[in-house]
Amino acid sequence: MNREEKHELVLALQEKMQEFGNFYIADTSSLSVEKINNIRRKCFESGIEMQVAKNTLIRKAIEGLEGDASEIFTALKGQSALLFSTTGNGPAKLIKALRKTSDKPLLKGAYIDTAVYVGDNQLDALVSLKSREELVGDIIGLLQSPAKNVVSALKSSGGKIAGIVKTLQEREG
Repeated sequence: MNREEKHELVLALQEKMQEFGNFYIADTSSLSVEKINNIRRKCFESGIEMQVAKNTLIRKAIEGLEGDASEIFTALKGQSALLFSTTGNGPAKLIKALRKTSDKPLLKGAYIDTAVYVGDNQLDALVSLKSREELVGDIIGLLQSPAKNVVSALKSSGGKIAGIVKTLQEREG
């Protein structure tokens, strides 16, 4: 691979990192071709893109991102597979599911909306992350709750309120 091809690959990786906003670095070394193909199939079914690249090229692509993600550079050792996803916890759930039948892939690191996670011990924390849509739904539910309580209270005491209003109108009239 010549310098120009490497540069194009770095730009393509940067573009994907910015487009998806989330990526995971996983260790898939020593897995058979059959197992790798199975992982790729499950990634495709889950809306996750998988790409293998050299660590130096991944590092250069990360260096081009906004913010400081240098913490993740420690994860760039050995064979690295990148998992790109629009949901922050999607690849973590997939890795956890795959680990039920095998000890790999291992989580080396993750970049989720500018936050960096390093190490396989972060897998459970990443699985429990809520997506942006889930967080917005939670907030909307919390905001609607007081309004629903007021409406419910008004409806349940609707007969009493109407009676009080009628009594007040009769006194004035």
